[in-house]
Amino acid sequence: MEHMGLLLGLLILALILLLILASCVKVVPQAQAMVVERLGAYQGTWSVGLHIKAPIIDRIAKRVILKEQVVDFPPQPVITKDNVTMKIDTVVFFQITDPKLYAYGVENPIMAIENLTATTLRNIIGDLELDQTLTSRETINTKMRAALDVATDPWGIKVNRVELKNIIPPAAIQDAMEKQMKAERERRESILRAEGEKKSTILVAEGKKQSAILDAEADKQSAILRAEAEKERKIREAEGQAEAILKVQQATAEGLRYIKEAGADEAVLQLKSLEAFAKAADGKATKIIIPSDIQGIAGLVRSLAETAKD
Repeated sequence: MEHMGLLLGLLILALILLLILASCVKVVPQAQAMVVERLGAYQGTWSVGLHIKAPIIDRIAKRVILKEQVVDFPPQPVITKDNVTMKIDTVVFFQITDPKLYAYGVENPIMAIENLTATTLRNIIGDLELDQTLTSRETINTKMRAALDVATDPWGIKVNRVELKNIIPPAAIQDAMEKQMKAERERRESILRAEGEKKSTILVAEGKKQSAILDAEADKQSAILRAEAEKERKIREAEGQAEAILKVQQATAEGLRYIKEAGADEAVLQLKSLEAFAKAADGKATKIIIPSDIQGIAGLVRSLAETAKD
């Protein structure tokens, strides 16, 4: 029995030793770090991998996440330069760069960042008026990030980015802003409507102008065509008259040729020439120039006619 008790005691002791040894073996995951203390003093920082600590005298003081972290702080009341109280909530993106400083730099780093963010925000907004605060988000973000990054550097924290999530002005200011926005939209609508009517009027006037130009061009073309038609008519009429005169002359010449061939004397030929001149005038000429020899024959004919009457 004594041997059995001794064996059981040894087994329990071995089991305890195994548990102690197992507790001394630590595996640090990716993007994490462990701050190790020995007898209450800083011993070192374990990075990714397998590590063994001394039993009893060493302990893991703090586990640190090295990934970028996001903290959304509740809205903070701030007062602008023109004495308007509003609430602004911020989002801070930070990353732990030194686990030792993070573990020993400040008691509660997240609370410290929150308080530091609130005071920095109040300082920045206190130098801006309401309109500047609403339109200068990027400037405020840049100033806050620079100020927080400098302040948190001794804590082993790097502030990568700060964003203003919401800016909540008082209800009266919101109502005034909404009315102003509504009035601005109505003004822009009126301007757009007036510009549309102006463009429409210009287009109508331009259309009328083009129509008048086209009508004038059509009238001009019509007048040209009428003038050309009248010109063509007169030309054809003159050609017809000339052709008629030519045919009369040809017929007279032909008749004189027949008379001459029939043996008519010179006086008959001259009388026929006179008749040809009369037909050529056709009652339209006011003056007919007759050769002198024909005039003599005509005078002889009148004398004979008068003697016959007596």
